[in-house]
Amino acid sequence: MKVVTGAVVGAIALVLLGLTALVGVVLINGDAEASESPSGSGSLQGVPEEFRTWILKADEACPEPEMVPALLAAQLWAESKFKTSREEATSHVGAQGPAQFMPGTWATWGRDADGNGQNSPWDIGDAVMAQGRMMCSLLKQAKSSGYGGDPRALALAGYNAGWGRVEEYRGVPPESFAGGETYGYVQSILGSMSRFQGPGLIQVSGTGAGAEALRRAAARAGTPYSWGGGDPSGPSTGFCDGTNGYLNGECSASSTVGFDCSSLVQYAYWPSLKLPRVASEQYGATSDRPVSRQDLRPGDLLFWSHGGSGSIYHIAIYAGDGNVLHAPRTGRVVELQPLTSAMPQGDYFGATRP
Repeated sequence: MKVVTGAVVGAIALVLLGLTALVGVVLINGDAEASESPSGSGSLQGVPEEFRTWILKADEACPEPEMVPALLAAQLWAESKFKTSREEATSHVGAQGPAQFMPGTWATWGRDADGNGQNSPWDIGDAVMAQGRMMCSLLKQAKSSGYGGDPRALALAGYNAGWGRVEEYRGVPPESFAGGETYGYVQSILGSMSRFQGPGLIQVSGTGAGAEALRRAAARAGTPYSWGGGDPSGPSTGFCDGTNGYLNGECSASSTVGFDCSSLVQYAYWPSLKLPRVASEQYGATSDRPVSRQDLRPGDLLFWSHGGSGSIYHIAIYAGDGNVLHAPRTGRVVELQPLTSAMPQGDYFGATRP
């Protein structure tokens, strides 16, 4: 069971000046109107047109970064396969409509989103916007709970089984709960998101090491941060070291599949360039090719330090137009941010070109 809220996600193509002829980057700006296309738009594809606008609206209405259109689409597919008839979209326990709301839950989250004078779980707009409101609330609750793991998984479990069950198990209920229904529900949705993922936050054109690395990293936007997690093959669980990897006093990294800042960079450039694992060593491996801030190109590596090359604590990939793509810290996800605010400006150490 779930709900989607939103606004049309938009796109502005920004031509980046000062790049070589080999590299081009387009940034998607959420304040612009999304163009509709059969293959998908606004980071969404493979969705019936009557659902697309509402999914994008639901996503835009939720401030939580873990909320993306593909998550809502994959959830709708798991719930009803986008079916809307009473015959096909009524469950054996009485859940109704494409987002499969029980009547009591609908009373909390349902609204007349499409303005047709009816507040109905059978109306696509009403159902998807209610799904979005509920999932947005659950994501916020998941991140403040202190429970380890991907907040998307916790929110999905709450949608399917109720948040009380997440509290009972302090996480996603195990396979032994309810015959594995909730566990399988969560795994199925997270595993099928890529099917509905359209053009990403960053679309990179061109060739060359920098463009290829940025393209590879951009495909991981939305992946949770996990201290010590990630390697050249992709995201993985991490660990806590007494200082890092904790969220609300509990070790989050050991149960969160994701990247930290340097593993994302290592993953992005592998195998064409086999960078070391940690940020300070990645600086050492590329420091013979420094780049001034005025000459940055997509794919360049940026470093922050508490003082000198031996105290480098963070690395990001330059994404063009004054933005960086990085894994910021525990509790966040791989995301695009302005260079000026990604980390404390006074800690900016420099950039290199791998």
